[in-house]
Amino acid sequence: MGEVFAGRYELIDPIGRGGVGAVWRAWDHRRRRYVAAKVLQQSDAHTLLRFVREQALRIEHPHVLAPASWAADDDKVLFTMDLVSGGSLAHVIGDYGPLPPRFVCTLLDQLLSGLSTVHAEGVVHRDIKPANILMEATGTGRPHLRLSDFGISMRKGEPRLTETNYVVGTPGYFAPEQMMGAEPDFPADLFAVGLVALYLLQGKKPDAQAIVEHFASYGTPAAPEGIPEPLWQVLAGLLQPDPQARFRTATGARKALTAAVEMLPEAAPEDEPVEVFDQIGPLPPGFGPTGPIPAPTPTPQDPQNPQTPQDARDGQNAQTPQTPRSAQDAQGPRPPSQAVPQQAAQQPYAQSPVSMSETGSFHLPPPPRQTAPSPQPAAPLPAQAASPYAAPVPDLSQSPTSAVQHEPALTRAYTVGQPQTPAPGAGVAPHPPAPAPAYAPQKRPGPSRKVAVPVLLVALVCFAVGIWALTQS
Repeated sequence: MGEVFAGRYELIDPIGRGGVGAVWRAWDHRRRRYVAAKVLQQSDAHTLLRFVREQALRIEHPHVLAPASWAADDDKVLFTMDLVSGGSLAHVIGDYGPLPPRFVCTLLDQLLSGLSTVHAEGVVHRDIKPANILMEATGTGRPHLRLSDFGISMRKGEPRLTETNYVVGTPGYFAPEQMMGAEPDFPADLFAVGLVALYLLQGKKPDAQAIVEHFASYGTPAAPEGIPEPLWQVLAGLLQPDPQARFRTATGARKALTAAVEMLPEAAPEDEPVEVFDQIGPLPPGFGPTGPIPAPTPTPQDPQNPQTPQDARDGQNAQTPQTPRSAQDAQGPRPPSQAVPQQAAQQPYAQSPVSMSETGSFHLPPPPRQTAPSPQPAAPLPAQAASPYAAPVPDLSQSPTSAVQHEPALTRAYTVGQPQTPAPGAGVAPHPPAPAPAYAPQKRPGPSRKVAVPVLLVALVCFAVGIWALTQS
């Protein structure tokens, strides 16, 4: 199991690294779901201020991946967001290279839709690039992207945290006005969107500096190879070096893109479909789709009667049903290989292993059924003189065991049978009945009548005197 952060988030395995911290796959014990947790590695005041600014952003949009919650534990802090498993646009380009124009238009429409919501909140992203645009693992279905990483974003009008003459962002995706130190604005994000579109269509990182110089010297160039002219006109409106000639809003660029898609040629049937794979990988041992897998609890054993594996095997052997003797006789004579030794055949009772069960009792096999010998007529006794004394009672416990009939039941009450008494007239006096125990019902002790009656009379007199006193006052 992983480290539990702030008693709620269990860090499982790292899945990425950002500018100020590592991103982990974590299990949220409160909401019972997997999340992505960004753990801050540095703790200086400048980094903490950026962290607080990022986690305070709350934007609900299907194509925006903003922080959902945060937590602190000792000197560490983290914030969580939805877990997106399809990797980034950089992974898709690494798998397929240049993407089909219609597929790119679908991604651009989703990116501009999410960016319009971000701009509506007054937030400038300032770091739009393929690595910050994540993909859901949708397979060959309709793609679904999420704009993420608002670490250096800021609201218009907020004080900047960057020192003078420093530019924050990713080289290669800067707008020209950013390089000149202008205040962050929405058109700078749209310039980065145009560079991302070129990256998806050409399969390689575009040269932003060369594009800016070409636009400044020769105006809008012709459409590059492999890019349809209607789509290029939209991209050219995003890549204008002058922010005043560029699209001013993401909503306006999205409308132009929708019109351009209608003029694009249909996809050929032989075109390979783009599949977005799961880039995170399987869960480590100890975790399942529904969360951590609990460890199996050992079976409790009776400390007074521990049972070893050998005892368990003996108990199973003792419970195995045995074939009755009559059934063995019905099967006929045994072959020589199955002949029973003579010594074992002479034993009237088969000795089976006796083992102790979990409750402390023993499993005893039922004794074999034996046929009781037929009774022989008793010889007539010689006439004897009548004795004034009764004949002694014979001890039935000393009778031969062969005359005792056994039933095949496993357990039998010892007193189920009727006591065996000799026939009448055999000269044996009957047993006298046992005297009934003399139990006298015990009565609850209490005062006698001589004591109770005077006490009650005195109480009544006191009660009457009390009432008389109250009436006189």
